[in-house]
Amino acid sequence: MKIYYQSNKKPSEDTMIHQIEVSKIVPNPNQPRKDFADEAILKLADSIRQYGIIQPLTVRQTGDGYELISGERRLRASKELGMETVPCVIMNVNEMKSAEMSIIENLLREDLNIFEQAHAIETLIDTYDLTQEQIAKKLSNSQSFIANKLRLLRLGDEEREKILKNNLTERHARALLRIYDTDTRRKVLDRIIEEGLNVTRSEELIEKIIVSSKIEARDNIPSVRTFKDVKSFYLAIDRAIDSVKNSGINIKSRRIENDEFTELTILIPKTEAPKELVKEAI
Repeated sequence: MKIYYQSNKKPSEDTMIHQIEVSKIVPNPNQPRKDFADEAILKLADSIRQYGIIQPLTVRQTGDGYELISGERRLRASKELGMETVPCVIMNVNEMKSAEMSIIENLLREDLNIFEQAHAIETLIDTYDLTQEQIAKKLSNSQSFIANKLRLLRLGDEEREKILKNNLTERHARALLRIYDTDTRRKVLDRIIEEGLNVTRSEELIEKIIVSSKIEARDNIPSVRTFKDVKSFYLAIDRAIDSVKNSGINIKSRRIENDEFTELTILIPKTEAPKELVKEAI
């Protein structure tokens, strides 16, 4: 069955609504949201029971079935209601574009927790070769916004769990990142939770600990990462160069390929390049 939007124009395939069997739709493996609260799904199911699915799901065809691009909560709520079909828009996109659309859609809706957001951005960078600048443009945001999101991934799993469980904010998390030593950072996090400190008081506590203990703040230490292959290393270098350029430094680079090796050359004006800035960019 096909249902059309009311319009004087004949709809294109990308605007046509199809009633598709729920059993033929599989979730998007690149869905960045991992936590689907049962209570929220039940509330959505109750809304659908009363008013129906107002916004169609978006899918792409894969063989005899369909892969979800966006609308997983609506799909789960529909299954909860025992619905046989759901309204869908079928998009003619490949796996990479589907993943990109799913992640971007979730990020734009701000429907993810702060660490899911960071992981989603990291996936776009590492898997689909998008730069921070490209992601920032897609989200109508700044590159520094993207960089700050990615910094959150420096926190360990236990720290992330505590931050989410105790409803701490992204500013809490970013303040904690100033502490490089993991054990010290965990102790400070526990104290913030026990004393119920707001962001301002947490920042004051962290500053006091850094000064009194003379420990090195994380902001002054370049991040270290491993690379799964040479291509990801090149991408990291390109992003570092873009970051330095965006800071206003007239840095130049060139890459020369030959049969035996690849030569990378980076030219940095001596009068413009503070060493700390270059280290932080990398």
